[in-house]
Amino acid sequence: MMGVNERLDKVISDPIFTSQLTLMECSSNGLIYPMVGVVLERFSLGILPKIHHKIRRLNLESLSMKRILLAGEYPNLCELGLFNIQSEIFQRLFAEKLSLNISVHRSTFIDGNGLNDIISHMPNLKNFICSIHSNVYIDDLIHLPSNQSIQRTLKNLEKYEIVSYTDYFPNDKIGQCHIFSHSYTTNSLRRLTNSFPGGLFKFVHEISLYDEHPFEHEFFVCIAQAFPFLKILTIDNKSSQSKRHCQSSNEDNRNLSIVEYHHLIQLRLFTAHDDYIEQFLLDTKTRLSNDIFLGANYDGLRR
Repeated sequence: MMGVNERLDKVISDPIFTSQLTLMECSSNGLIYPMVGVVLERFSLGILPKIHHKIRRLNLESLSMKRILLAGEYPNLCELGLFNIQSEIFQRLFAEKLSLNISVHRSTFIDGNGLNDIISHMPNLKNFICSIHSNVYIDDLIHLPSNQSIQRTLKNLEKYEIVSYTDYFPNDKIGQCHIFSHSYTTNSLRRLTNSFPGGLFKFVHEISLYDEHPFEHEFFVCIAQAFPFLKILTIDNKSSQSKRHCQSSNEDNRNLSIVEYHHLIQLRLFTAHDDYIEQFLLDTKTRLSNDIFLGANYDGLRR
């Protein structure tokens, strides 16, 4: 369908259209019906496989949801609306396994108390996996919760191996709390900071790093160990590496542990300080096993 109708081709390529889709029939009297027939066939076979990665919000009627959800992986989906779904079906779908990947701006951080409110309604839950970013505006907070206080609220969730870290960014006036599972199996993680505690995430192939404080060499050692199959890395950090000036000689560089990325194929440094170009391109600091696509500012490469 995309190749036949040029006008539809343009509409489907429009990010405004693809970011939020409602794939169901809505009557004038408010009744909701599933998408059926030729239309469902065209979307599930011809359209959704090509745009599924652009979709952030999706509204579905329960009878057609299986066909639509199987049409793609939807890696950026952050909101799913299910209509006309019976409570028995809901409990069957989400009774034993629940995976949450959420990024949201709120007036308060999502903590263990919020997760308990969800899990308490699922007595048969056996497998819970999550990556939850909650962001707050610092100016709206009277009290800035510490990571220790967030961790205390996670005590009742120990069997799910959930950890957290919390950061405050004065320049952006934003606080961020990231709660995630050590058994996280989705292929990407976003906005990891210097507070990231490490671990081992064999299924994660893409990450982005963000902080207002510099990423030092030791941090990249931690990242390489935590994500051994990393393919795509994006760095957003305008701060110069503070330890770089203490490691300017070749002898100092030889004392560094060389960071090895065996699977990296894309490195995006458009919003990174020039020091991070040097961090990855000097073979005394980093060893890359593959030819990579490098995205960086031209002036930084000329340095």
